Amino acid sequence: MLHDEELEKQWQQVLTALEPQFGGDLDLQAILFIIGVQELGQGYRKFSKDQKLEVMHIAICTLLEPYGYYLFDGTDSDGWPHWSPTAKLPHLKPAQQHRLMREAVVDYFRKLEMIG
Repeated sequence: MLHDEELEKQWQQVLTALEPQFGGDLDLQAILFIIGVQELGQGYRKFSKDQKLEVMHIAICTLLEPYGYYLFDGTDSDGWPHWSPTAKLPHLKPAQQHRLMREAVVDYFRKLEMIG
């Protein structure tokens, strides 16, 4: 677990890395969508409202899989990935959920070597 200052520093590195391609003012929801589209692997296209939620779910499962909360099952015939929950997520307050997701995003981009 990162200290708050280190997490904030690395979060800013994520934002800086994404800014040239996606512009500024990205929030966690926007970054989850970007990760979901990337992990879906079908490129950006128009998504229905339900598909946008599914794309964000792809991101959440991808980000929380290394923490042991999901197990990748494979892709369906349309190429959409699916996961099974492996452990019940701990009951977290909204601020704790936000911190966990930000830390998972930082870990994701660190593994892609987009940040140091």
